[in-house]
Amino acid sequence: MTDSIRNFCIIAHVDHGKSTLADRLLQVTGTISEREMTEQVLDSMDLEREKGVTIKASAVRMNYHASDGKEYELNLIDTPGHVDFGYEVSRALQACEGALLVVDATQGIEAQTLANLYQALDVGLEIIPVINKIDLPSARPDEVAEDVVSLLGGKAEDVIRISAKAGINVEQVLEAVVQKVPPPGGENDKPLRALIFDSHYDSYKGVVCYVRVVEGTVTMADTLRMMTVGTEVKPIEIGIFAPTMKPVSQLKAGEVGYIATGLKSVHDARVGDTITKVSAPAAEPLPGYRHPKPMVFAGIYPVDAEDYSDLRDALEKLQLNDASLTFEPETSQAIGFGFRAGFLGLFHMEIIQERIEREYDLDVLFTAPSVEYQVVTVTGETLLIDSPAQLPDESKIVEIREPWMKIEIITPTEFYGAIMDLVTKRRGTFKSQEYPAPHRVQLNFEIPLAELIVDFFDELKSRTRGYASLDYQFLEYRPDELQKLEILVNGEPVDALASIVHKKDAYHKGQALISKLKDLIPRQLFEVAIQAAAGGRVISRANVKALRKDVLAKCYGGDITRKKKLLEKQKRGKRRMKMVGNVEIPQEAFMAVLKLEEE
Repeated sequence: MTDSIRNFCIIAHVDHGKSTLADRLLQVTGTISEREMTEQVLDSMDLEREKGVTIKASAVRMNYHASDGKEYELNLIDTPGHVDFGYEVSRALQACEGALLVVDATQGIEAQTLANLYQALDVGLEIIPVINKIDLPSARPDEVAEDVVSLLGGKAEDVIRISAKAGINVEQVLEAVVQKVPPPGGENDKPLRALIFDSHYDSYKGVVCYVRVVEGTVTMADTLRMMTVGTEVKPIEIGIFAPTMKPVSQLKAGEVGYIATGLKSVHDARVGDTITKVSAPAAEPLPGYRHPKPMVFAGIYPVDAEDYSDLRDALEKLQLNDASLTFEPETSQAIGFGFRAGFLGLFHMEIIQERIEREYDLDVLFTAPSVEYQVVTVTGETLLIDSPAQLPDESKIVEIREPWMKIEIITPTEFYGAIMDLVTKRRGTFKSQEYPAPHRVQLNFEIPLAELIVDFFDELKSRTRGYASLDYQFLEYRPDELQKLEILVNGEPVDALASIVHKKDAYHKGQALISKLKDLIPRQLFEVAIQAAAGGRVISRANVKALRKDVLAKCYGGDITRKKKLLEKQKRGKRRMKMVGNVEIPQEAFMAVLKLEEE
């Protein structure tokens, strides 16, 4: 019977206490004994614990004895909070009937709280507002409750107030879930349709799909098909999360569990796909499936060229777990062989970089991130370009289009001017504003993605003392006056330092980069010229002085011609060296492209 099942998730901004609340719910329901209890049980990756964010969604089943005397089966689906993983959040919401909206009593409503809340309302979930961290001295529960009520309606006194860390009022949350969240629909005798809301790779069981059975039942005897990808599998194991994986004989309509498929890659069982039976297939898959599309691209190169094959293995293994990571081989004249990888956003890129360095013990060099441009050529074809090195000759280009994003910034009203200044400096345009609560304003802008990926978030945080929060979505491609900014070291273009910039920024960005590189590129035995070129001409130049031996030390007095002769000899040697010498470029130089602060 589905009457005793409740499927719900927790939505919150990063660091509002989502994982801590999940820990308390597991403790209160006795799902985890005191002995097994660790902080952030559902965040199993070391990185998740360190950074305090959930990266992968996970699910857990709890049995709860409610005050009405009945036993309920509660399925908590934990969702990532960070905006880069928005697609995973949308899939997890599809698997639920209700959501706990957790708001920090000290911080109030933030951008990702709102973004995830609107997604949950679109799916038609029952929202239960919860105010967390009421035990902190700076908590403002009454004020925050008023803000929540002005968003959702209802009465401020009905909003549940808890402290997940101290375990205050956590029982009330479970009672609210039982009473307010509707039981799942769906019938057991219909053709099977199960939504994959996440997956991970297990070296023994292959790809383990986290599923919510919407209709029908699934058993070990069935042969299953992924409706979009078309892969067919025989399950190796079917089970539930309690919170470790526990095998069961079957999953029925309304239940949440996992199916271990034995597949070798997450690409064969993508998040958002629908599983059905081969013998009695469903007529159509569940709606909302899309292919996760990378937004940010960067080159990954091994510091030691011998590690190239190890790096490829590491990326392939990471891809088993993370279907949104894409990569292909590329070469750079300056750095050698490596890969061009695509990420969902900068945070996703940071996570992958840390995982390569930690889990696979590799020293890697990441080039400055870039975005994917559309280039229309004279012949009328449209090319997709994610690296400045691929840009065709200027004479062959009709127009370059760049991706624009729609961003929402929620901030205390006192930082209004600082944010306006920051966004307009980055070529953003103001669209509208709303006041979700007194003293807080939501500003809506449109901004090029290229401006967003370079330390925009850091700057936003520093200008607003950490109070502003940001959410963004892809909008469209727009044509603009863009050109390639090339850096020449010793007359040779260094492809890894090239970038695509707006025409009006080319001059000062080129100059700023040259003066930075001048300090970063180590002095050689010969003079090195560093130049920035854009639009077919050199726009800035600096010289790195040569290291010189004092050849005049042995001349104490005597004729000036002796000194001249020695200096001339040194000069000829330098000239000859310059023709054969090559310049080592350190990792900091590639990161300098990133760190170009707004002058």
